[in-house]
Amino acid sequence: MSHNAESTAFRSALEVIRAVEPRVADAIGAELADQRESLKLIASENYASPATLLAMGNWFSDKYAEGTVGRRFYAGCQNVDTVEALAAEHARELFGATHAYVQPHSGIDANLVAFWAILADRVESPALKKAQKRHVNDLTEEDWFALRRELGDQRMLGMSLDAGGHLTHGFRPNISGKMFDQRSYGTDPATGLIDYDRVAEAAREFRPLILVAGYSAYPRKVNFRIMREIADSVGATFMVDMAHFAGLVAGKVFTGDFDPVPHAHIVTTTTHKSLRGPRGGMVLCGPELADQVDRGCPMVLGGPLPHVMAAKAVALAEARRADFADYAQRIVDNAQALADGLLRRGATLVTGGTDNHLVLIDVSGYGLTGRQAEQALLDSGIVTNRNAVPQDPNGAWYTSGIRIGTPALTTRGLGAAEMDATAELMHTVLDRTSPGTGPDGAPSKAKYVLDPAVAEQVGKQAADLLTPFPLYPEVNLT
Repeated sequence: MSHNAESTAFRSALEVIRAVEPRVADAIGAELADQRESLKLIASENYASPATLLAMGNWFSDKYAEGTVGRRFYAGCQNVDTVEALAAEHARELFGATHAYVQPHSGIDANLVAFWAILADRVESPALKKAQKRHVNDLTEEDWFALRRELGDQRMLGMSLDAGGHLTHGFRPNISGKMFDQRSYGTDPATGLIDYDRVAEAAREFRPLILVAGYSAYPRKVNFRIMREIADSVGATFMVDMAHFAGLVAGKVFTGDFDPVPHAHIVTTTTHKSLRGPRGGMVLCGPELADQVDRGCPMVLGGPLPHVMAAKAVALAEARRADFADYAQRIVDNAQALADGLLRRGATLVTGGTDNHLVLIDVSGYGLTGRQAEQALLDSGIVTNRNAVPQDPNGAWYTSGIRIGTPALTTRGLGAAEMDATAELMHTVLDRTSPGTGPDGAPSKAKYVLDPAVAEQVGKQAADLLTPFPLYPEVNLT
């Protein structure tokens, strides 16, 4: 039995939980076991440090703290002020930002804070100023009617979902697509790359209030200097959602034209993914938007989560260490090694490779839908997620793509040789999987056929590949 601090802390926590609801304790232990045994290739997931995880399980969870540092609507928040100020300080120093707002609970919350801040800054609306002092759930129908009338048809231009953008960049079923008169820019059909001339043309024609850059499934860098020039040319506010690649910015892998912070009016991000922190969001901006951003609560957010802000402070402090830059570079090196391994085995990759942490495989070359490929890989111990490719004929549910990423496996210590072995395992599964049929005998976009012996063998090889790279080796629950 291990008696180090981490093992003692987690083991003791599970014992306390088990005394109240043993099934929850069992599920927590099972989750650790599952993550230890799986090749986790989901581009938006990572492994937070024990210190970050432990920072979330404490008495800060008991506190209400609406407002901002030094200006709370509840008494007794002096310790919350300390951790929120620390998280904001680390964020400013890490990213070179003037202002950091660390309260958002998620990436979509961060984007909503940014959207409303831009509207409040750019649009003269007494109804909006009234709404900013309240939470959206407290607004009456009359309030919303006045707000919609005064805001009018404000326009937003963002990357389309099938080209790699995110649903919060104007996807119609999302609130961002309902708040704004929205239009999307895509990628070049031949290359899969952003065509900046076409983006500029769309901006000149559409005249958006907000130009959004950033992605969830675009495997290349974005030139934020050019995007800012496009925004300036039409008087738009330039917003960047760097949720996926924030760790690459923090680690100084993306610099100059590819670092969004010096170029954007406002930047949003999650704090997990490549940044390797707790699940949460954050907004960075200059002094012009700082006051509006700080009104995120109560306009969009409810009570902040002080225990998560404490964990953000810990994770951001970790990201300021010298070894984080090495980690960030290895993420990209591993993604490129994984892409090369897949290409050499005949896989088709959107844009033909990657510059960042993710790879997008067009699995139609294997005769599969993304849903079939995702499940066949999961059966074989490889965790991925299906994702649309540009002009996807199968839509956003079944898709034609598989998105994979390297932040999590890089955290475990895997390198280029293991990425090539992973490419071999993935190719084996995809090559040996065939489409299935539905109950009526018709071709199915969900059913598939994979010899269980192949899945079992690949799963064993995946487990063997991970053996030299234990997950949370400092944590022993037995």
